[in-house]
Amino acid sequence: MIKTALTIAGSDPSGGAGIQADLKTFTTLGVYGLAVPAALTAQSTQGVISVKTIPPKFMREQLSAVLSDVPVDAVKTGMLLSARTIEIVAEAAKEHQLKNLVVDPVMVSSTGKRLLRKNAAFSLITLLFPLAELVAPNIDEAEVISGIRIETPDDIEEAARIIHGLGPRFVLIKGGHRRGDPIDLFYNGREFFEYKAKRVENRKLHGTGCVYSAAITAGLAKGMSVMEAIASAKEFITKAIKRAAPVGKGRVPLL
Repeated sequence: MIKTALTIAGSDPSGGAGIQADLKTFTTLGVYGLAVPAALTAQSTQGVISVKTIPPKFMREQLSAVLSDVPVDAVKTGMLLSARTIEIVAEAAKEHQLKNLVVDPVMVSSTGKRLLRKNAAFSLITLLFPLAELVAPNIDEAEVISGIRIETPDDIEEAARIIHGLGPRFVLIKGGHRRGDPIDLFYNGREFFEYKAKRVENRKLHGTGCVYSAAITAGLAKGMSVMEAIASAKEFITKAIKRAAPVGKGRVPLL
């Protein structure tokens, strides 16, 4: 039977991030993709202009329609925007006993637009993190979640410990926003493991976090362990960055 993955995230009409990038990633990796938009954006490769929430009743109806019909092998959340949306997603995750939940705690766009309301961070941490198989913040998000300033490798480890203590089974802190080669730190509650790659030419990219977490989700849907899924996704995104070509006037999408 075909493996399935569900993305619950924001919609990007330019196709470079959000559910559009997630669905392209799922398809490329041989997984049937389902999508529930959790927010709408007006954006292009040049940046996010505005964001809108999905009405709570309709959010519930979307999730119920999909989850009562199709068996889902893995799920990822991206931009959720509001506390109410996060509550509804957490309720659905519990009701339908969703497995292999990857939480990409999207807070700010690559061009600086806030994608998670200030009052929603607490809900994300307290309601979704305890349900997650993996939480995968970038460095900036890890600083916000952990409450510490990250400047050294020791700081990254401490942040991973703090985030792990908030409930997820595993933590992956993505290092693409740091100088030097992009080294991601994985923590399983006992030990650390690094995923390394050589940095590709310095270009401004769009949707890297979405594609990376979607690729991890696809791996979990296909039955990989978390560490196998991360390794596969790291290889996939590195190749995608190398192949990426401009399609607009701004940042370069990966797919």
